[in-house]
Amino acid sequence: MCLTHPEAERNPMILSLFRKNTATDAVYGVYRSIVAQSRQPVFYAEWGVPDTVTGRFDMISLHMALVFRRLRAQSKDFSQAVFDLFFKDMDRSLREMGAGDLGVPKKIQKMGNLFFGLLAAINDAMDRNDREALIGVISRNIFEGGDRENASRLADYALSQDKVLAGQPVSAITAGTVNFGTAA
Repeated sequence: MCLTHPEAERNPMILSLFRKNTATDAVYGVYRSIVAQSRQPVFYAEWGVPDTVTGRFDMISLHMALVFRRLRAQSKDFSQAVFDLFFKDMDRSLREMGAGDLGVPKKIQKMGNLFFGLLAAINDAMDRNDREALIGVISRNIFEGGDRENASRLADYALSQDKVLAGQPVSAITAGTVNFGTAA
């Protein structure tokens, strides 16, 4: 895979897709929790998140971004392992959906760039405690620039989850246990 996109240069996690498997039971546990939370029916049935492959990717990305916020600067290796597992899962899913061997690396690269763009924008908005900016990020990334009402609801949810995650010890998360609050 030739990673020439500037985002790939700024985000070395994308280059990790060819490293050996670093997924431990703890990594699998956190990833399963992220996926389970991302599949909450309320997001799709009531909050307008598109119930599509892209919508599901966006919700997993949102929850991963929230976990990475909690782990940043404290457990980069663990975050890297979760990232690696996520994109290996995406690679497998794309292949199961019929994507050809030549197209998968480009799609994975694009997905990685989308994830890092979302992560950076979420971190920026949340670090500044800027709810309006967060609504804008979610509106652009999950609702394709529309549905401000549901973007607002999802932004409030993300802010709430950020507080829930902040209350969890990093050591518990890196041991494989991450708990999200309810989505209501």
